[in-house]
Amino acid sequence: MKNKIYDLLVHKGAIMSGHFVLTSGLHSNQYIEKFRVLEDPKSLKIICESMAEIYSDSNIDIVVSAAIGGILISSGVADQLNVNGIFAERVNGEMIFKRGFQILENSNVLVVEDIVTTGGSIKEIIALLEPLNVNIAGICSLAHRGDIIDFGYKYHPLTKINIQSWEENNIPDWLNDIPITKPGSTGK
Repeated sequence: MKNKIYDLLVHKGAIMSGHFVLTSGLHSNQYIEKFRVLEDPKSLKIICESMAEIYSDSNIDIVVSAAIGGILISSGVADQLNVNGIFAERVNGEMIFKRGFQILENSNVLVVEDIVTTGGSIKEIIALLEPLNVNIAGICSLAHRGDIIDFGYKYHPLTKINIQSWEENNIPDWLNDIPITKPGSTGK
């Protein structure tokens, strides 16, 4: 799906080529460096406005993301919706809410994410939210690479980019010939 968000990623040089090991452990010949768009306040505003527009009629009470890249998006979308934006972070390999963040029972929660490959971080956020007796109104990501995932809730990626990835034991020979780069990681 090519659209203004995809064009923004391309314009900012966020779609990189090489041999990358993703946070998920998968290998890929392309990587989306989200911080090329998130570091620019104008680009970040476009992204956050686009996400907020999708959920403007959903009576969102709070926006939740995973640290690190999601923090900027959560804050920006929350600003657009005039609500609080909070984040979960990884401590000793486990995703938790820290810093006194609280989500009230029956809140309408919007989960936002930067780049989704396997959906692992979103699934962890959902697992944190479901026991809190809240309404997960939807999930929105900056970009989704690969096949769309059913999280059990409405999911809207702003753009979908078909980028292949491979398990370590199934990397094509041509990709193995390229030196590995391991971009930013969340400590998984």
